Amino acid sequence: MSSKAIFIDRDGTLNEDVGYISDPKEFRLFDFAPEAVRLINNSGFLVIVLTNQSGIARGFLTEEILGRLHDKMESELASRGARIDRIYFCPHHPEIGEPPYKVDCDCRKPKSGLILQAATEMDVNLRKSYVVGDRYRDMETGQAVGATGVLVLTGFGREEALTPPANRLQQPEHIAENLVEAVRWILNRENLDKSR
Repeated sequence: MSSKAIFIDRDGTLNEDVGYISDPKEFRLFDFAPEAVRLINNSGFLVIVLTNQSGIARGFLTEEILGRLHDKMESELASRGARIDRIYFCPHHPEIGEPPYKVDCDCRKPKSGLILQAATEMDVNLRKSYVVGDRYRDMETGQAVGATGVLVLTGFGREEALTPPANRLQQPEHIAENLVEAVRWILNRENLDKSR
């Protein structure tokens, strides 16, 4: 039987977006992130992170450094009882960098490559899943494959919400103040909210 997932953008959604980070010491989770991830863990949904990391193509960090950043993120979450099931990242940029990273790939959001890879590898039913992020491109990534999009107002979300989406696929189903509020909305919609 297929699983359901909540796909979460990283920068601006789970952690502060402070530009291209090349040192794990600069990585800062939002205070509410562990609670949000724990709520998802307790709901039966998978927690899958989808993140564009063109800083690799741009030469600001390596895949090894990105791995250390993700290790720190997962360790901080684990210390507060929260777990990410899988992280998928796109290291590419279509115009900047050197091969193999300078490529017009199918995994850079808003394209669907990452979410389709995750759905295949983790047996996820996309039509019963959600995408949460701070950009309209996150909404488009999910909604292009039948998932429901929730925009958060952290990161670039507040700025994004000031202008109407460019197309129907970018229109979020819901706008939430932050990740924990987005998760509560999802769980309430699914009748799974046990936090109240």
